Amino acid sequence: MFFFIGGIQPKTKIVDEQARLCPVCRQIKVYRKRIDHYLNLFFIPLFPVKKGIPFLICENCHNVVDERGGGMEAGPATHKRRCPRCQRTVDPDFSFCPYCGQSL
Repeated sequence: MFFFIGGIQPKTKIVDEQARLCPVCRQIKVYRKRIDHYLNLFFIPLFPVKKGIPFLICENCHNVVDERGGGMEAGPATHKRRCPRCQRTVDPDFSFCPYCGQSL
């Protein structure tokens, strides 16, 4: 009997080693990274299947930064609001807070 253990797994690669200043936490820990997908055989990456698009991310606060050095702003589809009672962030689609039940 033969078992084949394999699949496709993402792997984050640093594209540019030069660190930049983060506009949010003011640390020099912003790196250009890319998420590539590899075909694995028995948990060993064999070859890349898909190359990702490069992006800038801070190693300290994990914020994604745009090319000009500013923080990326969330669009209207990802805008979250806060519950008036528990102050937790809630998706705009909810009518009631999933944490405390307060009507939104």
